[in-house]
Amino acid sequence: MSDSDDDIPQLSAATLAALQEFYTEERDGLVQSTIPVDKYSVGAVEEDWRMSQFWYSDETATRLVEEVIQEAGKGGRIACLSAPSVYQKLKQGVVEGSDGVSAVVLEYDRRFATYGQEFIFYDYNEPLALPEDVAPQSFDIVLADPPYLSEECLNKVAQTVKYLAKGKVLLCTGEPRIAVSGLGLVPFSILHTTLNSYTYQNDMLLSAAFYLISFVLSTTPSGAIMEGHAEKLMGLKICSFLPKHNKNLANEFRCFTNYTSNLMS
Repeated sequence: MSDSDDDIPQLSAATLAALQEFYTEERDGLVQSTIPVDKYSVGAVEEDWRMSQFWYSDETATRLVEEVIQEAGKGGRIACLSAPSVYQKLKQGVVEGSDGVSAVVLEYDRRFATYGQEFIFYDYNEPLALPEDVAPQSFDIVLADPPYLSEECLNKVAQTVKYLAKGKVLLCTGEPRIAVSGLGLVPFSILHTTLNSYTYQNDMLLSAAFYLISFVLSTTPSGAIMEGHAEKLMGLKICSFLPKHNKNLANEFRCFTNYTSNLMS
């Protein structure tokens, strides 16, 4: 050791140990502070947009839980199909009557397997590939939020809903939109109606372009078209209630039911 090393202050072994303990406690405290205390907290499992996951706002989740509890009745069974944030809000036990019902969550994302036997793996591409212990027509109400805004997805989800539900169905789905220069995001249904009202006889190229856009829009489910599909597939009627998400989506979401609901007013 050189003379210069003698001038550098040295910490004792006890002091170093105390510092190490302090930093360890600080680190552990920081980690713990980022983990929800309640495993049922909305956000305990982070949404993943790559799996088309968008959690409802607390207000919307609470309102939907109130609805399914009321419609299921005391001792009722509730199926949350691709709607984990509703299931989580229900399991928090903060909504009146939540202790008087049971619920399961059907999800493709296996992270929700943390909920044990109440988790049912679900792939909408195989709508009837359910565990043997999931009996047909065994749920008093099914709340479904199809993961994708397409007719094909809704058709397959409808098969699952019909298998699960005794009768009552609550569907939440959205209206796709398209970006239009100068207008922002515009509902497909409005664009489709507008395009159908114009002709471009003096500009064949422009006419062809708008014809192509019109064709795409006509084959893409808009809110009005999805409403028609929902009614045709499951006898559902649109409600006035507008569900909201934690991250404001451009798509406008609506609820549909096959019973007289408080969400209609």
